Amino acid sequence: MMQKIQKFGGAMFTPVLLFAFAGVVIGLGTLFTTEAIMGSLAAPTSMWYQCWNVILQGGWTVFNQLPLLFVVGLPIGMAKKQNARCCMEALVLYLTFHYFLSTILAQWGPTFGVDFAAEVGGTSGLTMIANIKTLDMGMIGALIISGIVIYLHNKFFDTELPEWLGTFSGSTFIFMIGFFVLIPVAVLSAFVWPKVQTVMLGFQAFVKGAGALGVWVFVFLERALIPFGLHHILYSPFWYDNVLVPGGLYAYWATKLPELAASSASLRSLVPEAGFSSTGFSKIFGCAGVALAFYKTAKPEKRKKTLGLLIPITLTAIFCGVTEPIEFTFLFIAPWLFIVHALLAATLSTTMYIAGIVGIHAGGVIEMASLNWIPLMSSHWKQYLLMLGIGLVFTGIWFVVFKFLIEKFDVKTPGREDDEEVTFHTKADYREKQNANKSGKVAATNDKLAFVEDILEGLGGYDNIVDVTNCATRLRVNVKDETLCKDDPYFKSIGAHGCSANGKSYQVIVGLKVPKVRDDFETLLSQIKATV
Repeated sequence: MMQKIQKFGGAMFTPVLLFAFAGVVIGLGTLFTTEAIMGSLAAPTSMWYQCWNVILQGGWTVFNQLPLLFVVGLPIGMAKKQNARCCMEALVLYLTFHYFLSTILAQWGPTFGVDFAAEVGGTSGLTMIANIKTLDMGMIGALIISGIVIYLHNKFFDTELPEWLGTFSGSTFIFMIGFFVLIPVAVLSAFVWPKVQTVMLGFQAFVKGAGALGVWVFVFLERALIPFGLHHILYSPFWYDNVLVPGGLYAYWATKLPELAASSASLRSLVPEAGFSSTGFSKIFGCAGVALAFYKTAKPEKRKKTLGLLIPITLTAIFCGVTEPIEFTFLFIAPWLFIVHALLAATLSTTMYIAGIVGIHAGGVIEMASLNWIPLMSSHWKQYLLMLGIGLVFTGIWFVVFKFLIEKFDVKTPGREDDEEVTFHTKADYREKQNANKSGKVAATNDKLAFVEDILEGLGGYDNIVDVTNCATRLRVNVKDETLCKDDPYFKSIGAHGCSANGKSYQVIVGLKVPKVRDDFETLLSQIKATV
């Protein structure tokens, strides 16, 4: 079950990767079309405004079509074969489901407690999806339908029909089965989802009422669940669905930017819910403190090399919000130190919230600048200056706490190894090359193939692989026998950032190049399959 949950979380990340660029476009578009910032240049009748408005509306594509993106994105990570065809099947059947649901509610809405004549949005519980008026099931509904289609695809796609029915095989067969499966699903949704919407409204009130405590618990859990790959499950409904605000925090915040730019009041007083997207403060200020502690506690003769290794991964965390390389280093060495990190992260985010500083602060500097600082600096610069001050104080706290704990308990962080070279984030000094196939390994012809060959060897070889997916930085592989797999130092020695294991589920940390590594890895598996 844990393997399936982790695979699901990784698959959900596929459409999320689009948000960074979309956020930048919306941030810039909002900045240049806000009269409070640009003056008369941004008047709606000006050519400046109209040109930038074209760009801004294009930037909204991702956030306006989130359910469709998740419907299509989930099969990329979870379909076991013919992913592209599964994406098409999921899209068509998702639209079919909503046509079913729309017609059911239009004819028998009062039976289900739904006023289908009401305007979409607000508390009506209705929305428009691909020009279909239907229940607003958000990302959850999209994932449910996509998950059903993926199950049907994985189970029945290869079904062999009689030759005279050959035209109904493959994707057509999945569409046929899904068509009839989704009729009762639509009826059940009409019964259940309006009640779920009522519960969600109550939960929203509860979370809002929790205030600073709610923020602390949320951020702590988000950080603490990273090693298990379950943090996506926690934050996605808050950020991209309707748990807190209509459309999720990202989309909601973006719609509020003109109003926020025109006001100098505390950001928390304007959008208090945005305190739940503050997980990025630890990425900027916390990881910097951790890196300083690593450098300071490294052995004098290893500090220079340690610094060279720390600079790129720390900048990646600060600017891009990708923290796995640095966080997983001390997670592997001392898991309890990661809990300390999560406690500090939650405390920092809560302190920011108490100080009135909220917003889309889930990523790194690039995301924060595009959705916060650039469009809002002129009216909220004092709050952002306070944010910088609080953040730097916490950088110092991280440094002091980590330095003390590393030295007190002699934690073997990078540069403190007794008899090893600094292996963190390094390339291998060895490659065991073979010119012929042996134990399911194909001879390497270049460095990229050699890298994935070494990953395969570390995971027990071709016969030990169950399936492969990836998230933003990790190659996620389920294996048959975990005793055949190698440990974290091996994966660091071959050029990866490390490896996290949870039973039969392995996560090889390779960084932002993971999509290409996955392609190379799957190509290698295909080559091996062809030879056995």
